[in-house]
Amino acid sequence: MNKFAKWGLTLPATIAVTLLLVVPVLITIATTFGEPKGVFSTYTAFFNSGFRTNILYRTLRIALITTAISLVIGFLTAYVIAQMPGRLKSIAIIAAVFPLLTGVVVRSFAWLIILGKNGILNSSLLSLGIISEPLSMLYTEGSVIVAMVYLFVPLMILTLTGVLEGIPRDVVEASASLGARPIATFFQVILPLAVPGLIVGAVLVFTGSFTSYATPQLLGGEQMMMMGTLLYQRAMVTFDWVGASTIAAIMVVITIAVVSIMSRIARRLNPMAV
Repeated sequence: MNKFAKWGLTLPATIAVTLLLVVPVLITIATTFGEPKGVFSTYTAFFNSGFRTNILYRTLRIALITTAISLVIGFLTAYVIAQMPGRLKSIAIIAAVFPLLTGVVVRSFAWLIILGKNGILNSSLLSLGIISEPLSMLYTEGSVIVAMVYLFVPLMILTLTGVLEGIPRDVVEASASLGARPIATFFQVILPLAVPGLIVGAVLVFTGSFTSYATPQLLGGEQMMMMGTLLYQRAMVTFDWVGASTIAAIMVVITIAVVSIMSRIARRLNPMAV
């Protein structure tokens, strides 16, 4: 009876996910195989285009760099927060996640004001005499990565704080009592136990940055076009729905592949992580 009750509870959610997520994705992918030129003609045309492959490599590169930087910053911040006393910890968590209360477009637009030629950063550097003329910081990979990290680090902090808080202090103290140095305790005890949070955070940041549209559009423009902006352009500007579906299918496959690789790495680092 309990078994049937569990199935009854999960069945509505399973049906909803299947109808609203799985089926539309499968239909989108299926439309890419119906071209008269050949089953894989749309994918061949995509990968034979240097312009499109450059956008794909750029998107993958920016997403991986954003994920790596967010992992480092998020882990260090979450580790510090996890060591704080109760009230101070709550304040720190609120401060860390406060940017999430603002829309993505607003947060991305703020970087236009900061990084523009007449922006806050250039004005500060000019007033200090560090530079003699404004720097061109917008519409570069660096500006997109900086904005992406700012957007996704709060998610990483939220994910890792709970994991680090869950590590028993007895385990850390036992490592120290057995003669392990702090750095050895960190790499041999704390880091392996934090692998589940690291993988979840990395997946969230990678998928978010790989599929992002607003931030690359505002801070990258046409010069630093990414897959999200290319997808929008194909669907809403040129109305090339088959081409847009091809881009979406490629993004889905790459995301699944990267998540699978991250899961394999997690199993190697900690067999109990995944």
